[in-house]
Amino acid sequence: MRLSTKGRYAVMAMADLAAHEEGARPVSLAEIAKRQEISLSYLEQLFAKLRRGGLVKSVRGPGGGYRLSRPSPEVRIADIILAVDEPITATRCRQGSPKGCTGSTGRCVTHDLWEELGRHILVFLASVSLADVVERRVLGRAHALEGAAGTNGETKPDGAEAAAAA
Repeated sequence: MRLSTKGRYAVMAMADLAAHEEGARPVSLAEIAKRQEISLSYLEQLFAKLRRGGLVKSVRGPGGGYRLSRPSPEVRIADIILAVDEPITATRCRQGSPKGCTGSTGRCVTHDLWEELGRHILVFLASVSLADVVERRVLGRAHALEGAAGTNGETKPDGAEAAAAA
């Protein structure tokens, strides 16, 4: 799976906004563009979608800009990516399309594997808040999620290893 620049830039810009939002002062897109080295016109497109998605509020006039619509611990990374119309999938198929991965009406033999991977990615991104990113609390989260799900990363021995162990 590959996340496009649209999703990555939206998360970068929202993290910048969360990090630089001080009190009631909105943050201008020009400031974010400069700090993150993202085109201002591209940010304007992304923030229009983020505003429609209810993630940011715009403030007009001198000293205007954007503010988060809710506290950063309540904003999930998955919400940001979905708000800018970035699909979180790992399959070649379009969701809901009658045409399968193979170009016909059938699905490829690995379809379920990639579809489940897409679900795991979405679950992971939904577990990470904007505050987690800004405060650099993301590393190790996948391992914590594995532990919560009851997996410990160990593999079961195959037949030869099981026989040798006996």
